[in-house]
Amino acid sequence: MDFLVNLDPNATTPMHRQIYEEIRRAILSGRLSAGHKMPSTRALSQSLGISRATVTMSYEYLLSEGYFESLTGSGTYVSRQIPEDLMHVDHELSSDASTELHDAAEPIIPVQHKRLSWYGQTLASRNWLDFPDIEPPIQFSFGRPDLDEFPMRVWSQLISKYLNQRDLSSLDCPTRSKGHLPLRQALAGYLARARAFQCDPERIVIVNGSQQAIALVARILVDRDDYAAIEEPGYLGAQKALMAAGANLLPIPVDHAGLRVEDLKRRFDARSGLSAKLVYVTPSHQYPTGVALALPRRLELLKWAARTGTYIIEDDYDSEYRYKGRPIPALAGLDKYGSVIYIGTFSKVLFPAMRLGYIVLPENLVDVFARGKWLVDRHSALLDQQVLTEFISAGHLERHIRKMRGLYERRRKLFVDKLKETFGNRISILGDNAGINVLVRFNTECGDEELVERAMQQGVGLSSTRKYYIGQHRPNEFLLNYGGLKDEDLLEGIRVIASILDESGAMSAPV
Repeated sequence: MDFLVNLDPNATTPMHRQIYEEIRRAILSGRLSAGHKMPSTRALSQSLGISRATVTMSYEYLLSEGYFESLTGSGTYVSRQIPEDLMHVDHELSSDASTELHDAAEPIIPVQHKRLSWYGQTLASRNWLDFPDIEPPIQFSFGRPDLDEFPMRVWSQLISKYLNQRDLSSLDCPTRSKGHLPLRQALAGYLARARAFQCDPERIVIVNGSQQAIALVARILVDRDDYAAIEEPGYLGAQKALMAAGANLLPIPVDHAGLRVEDLKRRFDARSGLSAKLVYVTPSHQYPTGVALALPRRLELLKWAARTGTYIIEDDYDSEYRYKGRPIPALAGLDKYGSVIYIGTFSKVLFPAMRLGYIVLPENLVDVFARGKWLVDRHSALLDQQVLTEFISAGHLERHIRKMRGLYERRRKLFVDKLKETFGNRISILGDNAGINVLVRFNTECGDEELVERAMQQGVGLSSTRKYYIGQHRPNEFLLNYGGLKDEDLLEGIRVIASILDESGAMSAPV
């Protein structure tokens, strides 16, 4: 190459982003001229001493944004027309328009003084999702998969296949907001094989991830002051979406066998005078405790929902990764009453930026949800749907899941064994042998916030579970992600936590 790619392994910016920025700056500064042939991803990764997948991800960004162009059989080149050449603003025109606005006779009301809708006021008044400005090198906080193991070469080939073919239908606007029919057919086959759930593809609506699915459920089914039952502790994104729609949330405790259905029934019995519009559950791998909803409770929940006319929102979070025993069939697969709305996503199985998910609906709700999806954003990106369709149909998805199941099982054992070795009976490890997170409780007098802050100072990100509770939270309870961390990072993270607690003298009696 005509320039050096300088990488900082200690920077908080991910490696693929550093490569992207270095090459982009070189193009814009003229150090890399139009038509310059770039090294292959293999050659560049070897020269930098990093994984090829990381370089491939950087190249994909540069290709998608127009800085690179790919010529089949020839290689990758700097584009002949740099994107910034098409994006310059006429500053003189902008200045004239600004002056005209300031000279207007009528006073202009500042935007912040305009009245928000009730929905907008709800969003503005609630404590919102809190993400750190700087991501630490060792991040236990977020449930990321291991991106280095993703089959990027296969995915890139599928993208190129659809972009390079003469058929330009990928660039058109589909007329069906329910989503690409071949993808819905592929999903129906996958659900039958993996989740013992037979469904008609016409009952599936493709959405942009599970969060959009939950938001659609909230907006379409919930009126202000309706009651919605939710697991305690439970998924924060569902809490926020339901509250923003005006729901009154009633938390139902979770124990070793999942949602306590008897508590749910008592909360909404005839004496209470309350009725639930819906109940949101994560039965396969409860978030954040990691337990599975026992089969007798599943059956009892289905009967109760049918008897009371309550919808069950089944978020099948993390159902793919179970390391002991056979998975229990999805609630939707057991449903004979049309009570279950099933939500699935690919963010944990493939990669977080894959904003594709799906809802499987009772027949009477399909049309209204398709209209709701159309109003929000018409449809999900067709190219992504086409690529995912072939990824599933060719067997790549299930091969990847099998591979990652083995990797995560080994990584979980390493992590849990080291936690037990380090903390002994001063720690409780909860949940089933599944997923890519572990829920732990430390017996310590060191407060949640203090531990989170001190760990962050030493480059370790922790997440207390207090935000997942609507009522009284459990002190010193943390959700630790191991899926996206390498072995050495897991061990170093444990060492940092132990040193903080040892320095504070905060760990004492057994849990």
